[in-house]
Amino acid sequence: MGAVRTHLWFPERGHEAAQFYASVIPNSRITSVVAAPPGVPDVPEGEPFVVELDLDGHAVTILTAGPAFRLDEAFSLYLVVDTQDEVDHYWEALTADGGEPGQCGWLKDRFGVSWQVVPRMLDELWDRPDAAGVQRAMQVMLGQKKLEIAPLEAAYAGS
Repeated sequence: MGAVRTHLWFPERGHEAAQFYASVIPNSRITSVVAAPPGVPDVPEGEPFVVELDLDGHAVTILTAGPAFRLDEAFSLYLVVDTQDEVDHYWEALTADGGEPGQCGWLKDRFGVSWQVVPRMLDELWDRPDAAGVQRAMQVMLGQKKLEIAPLEAAYAGS
């Protein structure tokens, strides 16, 4: 059986993005950098062209290959965390220096990659037995940008 990995096409700055992700996400590292050979359109010879990244156990390939394709919100990296402090930390790190907050825990980092920063409790909340509580929590979530655990729990509880 083959291996599934994420492959991202960056118009520019792919190596810089990989360095940033490896510095922000624990247990992450760049595993390979391949320089552009002669003749690659839109990429100077010798510049980082293909970067392999282990993103906390998830294999990611970043190709820096010019403006032919653009990243958009149709694809996102889903980052599950345990606490509100972790939500806050990753939200701040990933939106820093030109990133953009989105709705319902989504954001776009300064390189144009979409992320979802999601507390683990939210994935668990959807399976709880009180359907009305789940619906109340869903309504609160739809009004949030960065996800806030306390209001989601309060909505589920009906308070």
